[in-house]
Formats: sequence, C-alpha cells, structure tokens
Amino acid sequence: MREVTEKRIDPRVLDELVAGLESTEDFKGLLKQLSKDLLERALEAEMTHHLGHETGGVVINPEGNTRNGKGTKNVQGELGKVALEIPRDRQGRFEPQIVKKHQRLLSGMDEKILALYSRGMSTRDIEASLKELYEVEVSPTLISQVTDAVKEEVKLWQARPLDGMYPVVYLDCIFVKLRSEGVVRSQAVYVAIALNLEGNKEVLGLWIERNEGASFWLGVLNDLKNRGLEDVLIFCVDGLKGFPEAIEQVYPESQVQLCVVHLIRNSLNYVPWKDKKDLAADLRTIYNAANEQAAEQALEAFEQKWSDLYPSVAQVWRRHWQRIIPLFNYPVEIRKAIYTTNIIESLNYSLKKVVKTRGAFPDEDSLFKVLFLAIKNVQVKWTMPIRDWKKALNWFAVLFGDRLTIRLDTRNS
Repeated sequence: MREVTEKRIDPRVLDELVAGLESTEDFKGLLKQLSKDLLERALEAEMTHHLGHETGGVVINPEGNTRNGKGTKNVQGELGKVALEIPRDRQGRFEPQIVKKHQRLLSGMDEKILALYSRGMSTRDIEASLKELYEVEVSPTLISQVTDAVKEEVKLWQARPLDGMYPVVYLDCIFVKLRSEGVVRSQAVYVAIALNLEGNKEVLGLWIERNEGASFWLGVLNDLKNRGLEDVLIFCVDGLKGFPEAIEQVYPESQVQLCVVHLIRNSLNYVPWKDKKDLAADLRTIYNAANEQAAEQALEAFEQKWSDLYPSVAQVWRRHWQRIIPLFNYPVEIRKAIYTTNIIESLNYSLKKVVKTRGAFPDEDSLFKVLFLAIKNVQVKWTMPIRDWKKALNWFAVLFGDRLTIRLDTRNS
C-alpha cells in the first residue's frame, strides 16, 4: 500500500490567507471558500483523468470526448451550503467520485445524520440540531433519504447467514409505540441474543410480534434455522406462551431454561425502590444455590421473610419452579453463562433509551432502522468473550459431547 505523505502548505501562503481575518465568521468564510476551491480543483483533476487531456489540450481519447462547460450544484457540509461548479463532458460519461452525481451532502454529514438518528432523534429534530450545531440547512426529505439507505442494510443483516451452532440463545423483548392504520399501539419487538462458540455476544435478529403463541415462535425459530442455525444447546426464555413447544418442534435436542434475568426483572416489578436491593440480594441466594435442595431451602427462607410484604414475588418463582430447577444440573460456570445480566440488560437499556426519545414510530421501517443502528452502536463494545468462557466451554463439551466438540473441531480445522 502506498504510503500517504503529509503535504505542508507554504507558510507564506498561509500568511496571505489569514491576513485581514478579524473574527470567527471571517475564519469560517475562509474555510468555506477553501473547501469550495479545493473541491472544484479536485473535480477538474478528475475530468482531466477521465478525458486524458488538460483544458484546451490535445484530444487524445479514442472517442474524441471533450469538456462541455460546467453545471452548478449546492451541497451541504459542516461549514454550511457550498455552491460548486461541476465540469461536464460532451458525451455525458463523466462520473465524479469526489462529489458524486445526486450527492447533496459532503463527506461526513451523512455519518452525523445517522449518528443522530441512531440515538432516536426524529428527522425534524435532526434538522434542528444540524442547523444549531453547524448552521446547515438540511431538509427532512434529504435526512430521510440518508436514513433510508440503511433499510437495505437492515434487510441484509436480518437475512444474513448464521453460525451452525450457538451454545446459548436468549430471547428478550421491548415494547414500542407503533402507528398502524392511524392508531398508535404498544407493540412487542423480540430480540434474539446469542453466545457464539468464542463466547462473544451476537444479536441474531429482530421480530415484531404480529400474533401470539406457537405460530409466531415457530416463525422466529424457522427463520433462524433457514439462515443456517442448526443447533442450540440451551434456549433461555421468559415463560413465553407457546415458545417451549415451538422449540421442541424445531430444535428437539435443545434444553429450555427459564431465563433468570427475566425472572429477577419480573420479580422486582412488584417491589418499591427502598426494598429492591435487599430483596434482590435474597433472590441471589436462590439462583446461586449449590443444588436444587439448597435452592428450595433458600426459596422457603425467602418466603418467610418477604411474603407478608410482597407475596407475588415468591408466587412467581413457585409458579415457574419446574422451568427454573434445570439450572441446578449445571456447574457454576455454565450457570453464569446462562444468567449473566450484562448479556441482556446492556442491550435492553440501549434499545429502550433510543425508543423512549421517539415516542411513536410512524411505521415498521423507521422502527427497524433505529433499532438496527442502536444495535450496531452497542456491538462496537462487544469485543471480548464473556467472563470465564473457556471454563464454561469445557463444561459444555462434557455435558453435550459430540454436539459441541464436532463443531469446535470443524471451526479449528
């Protein structure tokens, strides 16, 4: 790769440029003019390369193509609107790369728009922010065009091939306000989060619940299978209606475990802030118990202490106890992999944060664009395996045998 050398401007030229500057506005005006002049010079250089000769030079290209005047074009950048003169060729074949045809934003502005959009800001909010920060006039239509470019990326991401195996898959849910047929409704959006064989977190997809029960979950699971996911060792779910039955149909060898994170979250919904810390600590004695018998004893102690104040909490655990106790068949390393809160809660927090700022979404496309961009922002931080993953992987290999080891051997070959 060719090394890029730093080009310095003659100090005498700089002195001449800054002579007479008296204010910040003068400085911005100079930068804006320099931006215009440099872009137009670059466009002229592109045209020279395209034709093979300088302005007024001998025509050497076989087609006899020449310059044909200039057109004007307004583009928006961080310094405001810049009016450019774009060279044209007689045969209309010139395709500039510095400022492409139909481009209305200079490099960097589209990234700023997407960054603001990913934080849940509406097109009107983005328009106002760009005007306030950069004194740039960008219409809501142009902002929509920039964000619409993400739609194709969302489709590719949602349909991308998956690994053949994920040791653990979680299903989380957020509720959003979505406008449908002129009516704003609360809509469930499910997010599948997995641990891959390297112990890294990965979001597998997003699904809007359009119908309840087994038919919806069958659709989600078949989508995962059609994209290449052949086997999951453990599904962690939240007692969702119809989901365990759907798993048994599509992934009959997978174990279904009630997700402890969701169970804790549901339990704390019944508890005021002043008692949440103490109650959560007592819940920890249940799911951190050494075995099923110790967990049963911890649950009885919990009931004696808290049932007079918050009877619904113990009832939640009693009601789902048969879906909880498989957890105690696993060694502690696998338990941590199953119920680690960071896997779900960090993503859940980020998605809720951007959804909250938007109020109601006008359609599913705008909802998926925002959630997808938020997921991309979160995944940048997912660079390391979860803690003690190698220990957990060893136990997975012991408990699940060839289902896992064959995958590991194939990956390492």
